[in-house]
Amino acid sequence: MPVKQIKIHPLDNVIVALENINQGEQLQFDDQQVTLLQSVDRGHKIAIQAIAEGENVIKYGYPIGHATTAIKVGEHVHSQNLRTNLSEVLDYTYQPQTVDITKENAHLTFNGYRRKNGDVGIRNEMWIVPTVGCVNGTADAILKKFLAENTIENIDSFEVFKHNYGCSQLGDDHENTKNILCDIILHPNAAGVLVLGLGCENNKIEDLKTALGDFNPARIKFLSTQAVKDEVEEGAELLKQIYADTKTDVRTPVSISELKVGLKCGGSDGLSGITANPLVGFFSDFLISQGGTTILTEVPEMFGAETILMKRCVDQGVFEKTVHLINDFKDYFIALNQPIYENPSPGNKAGGITTLEEKSLGCIQKGGQATVIDVLKYGERIQQKGLNLLSGPGNDLVSATAMGASGCHLILFTTGRGTQFGSFVPTLKISTNTPLAENKPHWIDFNAGTLVEEKTFPEVLDQLITKIIQTANGEKINHEKSGFREIAIFKSGVTL
Repeated sequence: MPVKQIKIHPLDNVIVALENINQGEQLQFDDQQVTLLQSVDRGHKIAIQAIAEGENVIKYGYPIGHATTAIKVGEHVHSQNLRTNLSEVLDYTYQPQTVDITKENAHLTFNGYRRKNGDVGIRNEMWIVPTVGCVNGTADAILKKFLAENTIENIDSFEVFKHNYGCSQLGDDHENTKNILCDIILHPNAAGVLVLGLGCENNKIEDLKTALGDFNPARIKFLSTQAVKDEVEEGAELLKQIYADTKTDVRTPVSISELKVGLKCGGSDGLSGITANPLVGFFSDFLISQGGTTILTEVPEMFGAETILMKRCVDQGVFEKTVHLINDFKDYFIALNQPIYENPSPGNKAGGITTLEEKSLGCIQKGGQATVIDVLKYGERIQQKGLNLLSGPGNDLVSATAMGASGCHLILFTTGRGTQFGSFVPTLKISTNTPLAENKPHWIDFNAGTLVEEKTFPEVLDQLITKIIQTANGEKINHEKSGFREIAIFKSGVTL
């Protein structure tokens, strides 16, 4: 018979239901038998020990909060009887406990596009990037005219990455917009980019050119719509020039060591920390063992599990950067008079996640066991291979955009609830449970739910590696097929 529940860690005083279980059913595991006192949905927690009021509830081997009332064996453990232990900004001490990841070269390759500056892309696309939201519609018109007048070959996709910013912004918001747009313009998945401005915005084209540094003028061109008579005609002509230089690009074999992958979860459920997130963590460790790079972000979803990451920092300097990463984000909440621990979301709670500690302990599993090699500010680009942390919120599209902007070729997105969104780089959806994968095959690209259906981590990891290489080789995933390609830029300040 299939197993109906799982105990994740020997120290845990709760188990997790792997399917909906009815009141009165008896669960047998190890040498213990538990009778359910209430019906429990898949992903939710059941007490296997009597837990006194005020005593910690243990999951993943760590406290995920405390009991607000006495909890009986067999009782459903959730929002009605469990509350977070977390508090405000904390002091931390560096106590390193790093793990060496075995560096065995599997000699795997993918077929990518080697750019003139040496970077590698996994797509050959042409993009229009507006400097300001005022020209979003103009960008659509330019692309429509260009596609109507030209026969296209060897370009994977044409995209306009719209946003609402680029003017009426000050301080960090203005810098964030400029930096993220520069990162997108330089991304190697783009064969060529038309940067489209209005002419009177704060986010000036000339400032962007300076911020871009050394770029290929045959592949990156600029148009200020106020400076020409017919902006649609001029824009279509510039796209034609870019296309003439890009259409002969070809894929060549590239070592997997050059792959950069973002790690993201959204719409988590009680199985996220059991199936999809640990699987992605195994992949992260594998890629790093091959000399590759991964990035973990969603800083508010590190709260409560941050000390685990801090112990894995490569040195004191990276530890200090991680402390700032955590406490600076908490200060951001406090400055806006918002509760730091107003999380999980309603969808998370419906899926069985009760406290932020619980969500965070599941979330950081996507980072595997590797040493944290660097910490990036929002809008910064990857400088070192290995596991990086990146400042960014939990919001799906904002954080996915930030990871793509940092240089990630693709994003692994784990989900227990499902979503159809996609960032500007390939965003591969991994379901935590089989019912989601079966119900939304047009959303989900890979099913990790088989891990609680007698599949082992090594065999499912091999399948995931194959899927990722196929994606890097050019196989389109669901959000690309659907045309869901978006960006979102972090905003924290005033709008003029």
